[in-house]
Amino acid sequence: MKLSQLAAKPQLIKLTIDDQDLCARYSNGEPLEFYTWDRQPIDVFMKLASSQGEETGVMIDVVRTLILNEQGEMIIAQGQALPSPILVKAIGMIVETLGK
Repeated sequence: MKLSQLAAKPQLIKLTIDDQDLCARYSNGEPLEFYTWDRQPIDVFMKLASSQGEETGVMIDVVRTLILNEQGEMIIAQGQALPSPILVKAIGMIVETLGK
């Protein structure tokens, strides 16, 4: 197979947080849904791969571009934030998804 056959436009994929404790605390037991791209542009991928602990600003900017709504728009916009436990879970799920 040629590598060029794998190249495609990114597609939104739905991820679901169904952790019982988190869902009970933040959504009355209902699973929390968000979206991300099934593949990332090379610049985003490289920022993720090269970011170190001292570059938290870069990591925050990258994370914002990965947690999306069903229209592909960033959920974490200026002045908006997610509860920390939800954010940590969402980031973990994205990292796991990108690693597959």
